[in-house]
Amino acid sequence: MSFFSKLFGGGNSKQAAPAAEIEYEGYSILSTPMDEGGQYRVCALIRKEVGGEECEHRLIRADMCSSVQEASDLAVQKSRQLIDQRGEKIFD
Repeated sequence: MSFFSKLFGGGNSKQAAPAAEIEYEGYSILSTPMDEGGQYRVCALIRKEVGGEECEHRLIRADMCSSVQEASDLAVQKSRQLIDQRGEKIFD
């Protein structure tokens, strides 16, 4: 199975239980590392209510970590960076 099919839903990836949820600049960041055979892919859901509608963006990075905590921390860091750079444009 190709790298891209694993990354976008195929393969042996398993969504781990949400590791952390924080509020940042009016956004909710829910880190959701993906278990991939003993390593964890950096993933998160970024949510915000915009114009009375709940919007959601799924962040999936190629970064792999050896622990759920490390992947969770990196997911929160990358999500904050994305929010700072793009703001509500992430929902376009």
